Amino acid sequence: MKNKVEEFRKLLNEKQEDLANILGVTRQTIISIEKEKYNPSILLAFKIANHFGKSIEEVFIYEEDK
Repeated sequence: MKNKVEEFRKLLNEKQEDLANILGVTRQTIISIEKEKYNPSILLAFKIANHFGKSIEEVFIYEEDK
């Protein structure tokens, strides 16, 4: 699943560590999400989207396998 976490984080001038602390996760989790190596739980996805003032669909882009 593609996402815009890094893009929105940078718009707020936040470091990965800052976002991780706000969300209650590790910096490694943020790195993995941004590199699209890890898909967050639905709860974490809601927290991320809410933090950015966006909908989940604006932050996370679902692409079906072809």
